[in-house]
Amino acid sequence: MADIIYTYKDSVYANITNKCNCRCTFCIRFIKDGVGDADTLWHQTNPSLKEVLEAIKEFDFTGYKELVFCGYGEPTCQLDVLLQAAEYAKKEKGLKIRLNTNGQGSVENRRDIVPELAKVIDSVSVSLNAPSKAEYEEVTRPLHDNGFESMIEFTKRCREEIKDVRWSIVDVLPEEEIERCVALSKEHDIPLRIRKKT
Repeated sequence: MADIIYTYKDSVYANITNKCNCRCTFCIRFIKDGVGDADTLWHQTNPSLKEVLEAIKEFDFTGYKELVFCGYGEPTCQLDVLLQAAEYAKKEKGLKIRLNTNGQGSVENRRDIVPELAKVIDSVSVSLNAPSKAEYEEVTRPLHDNGFESMIEFTKRCREEIKDVRWSIVDVLPEEEIERCVALSKEHDIPLRIRKKT
């Protein structure tokens, strides 16, 4: 059975779905079954809300201040579970909530989901992955049309409603692409985090 709650480095993560609407060429889930202290993050079936709440309830969060929704799927593909689990973790555990996302949540759910997220999410990290539409399509391979534009629009909406929002890229990109990502982040006034490949 896959882990719902797992730890990696200094953070606690909630793995609530394996469904994803991108097929990123570099995705870690195509390389190994688990991350951190999780043996496997591959759910046989997506966990129910009850199972996710139970996992949060039973976990000892002593020493942790934040719960990050990020696993082997895109959390916004399981939006109802995400929203209710985040609300529970905030109220019952006193945690800050971060969402790590590919930014396809609104197009996936066919509506602007940012106002709903803003009620329970404290910070958002959106995978930028590439500085242009063509490069983004090549490495991220989104299942929805206009994935690059959707991701940018989603991030800008989060910046309006949630404020603590950033883009992230991995430092395996060529230096020239990283520079263009930095320029894009300045253009849209969205902070950029450059992560080291683990």
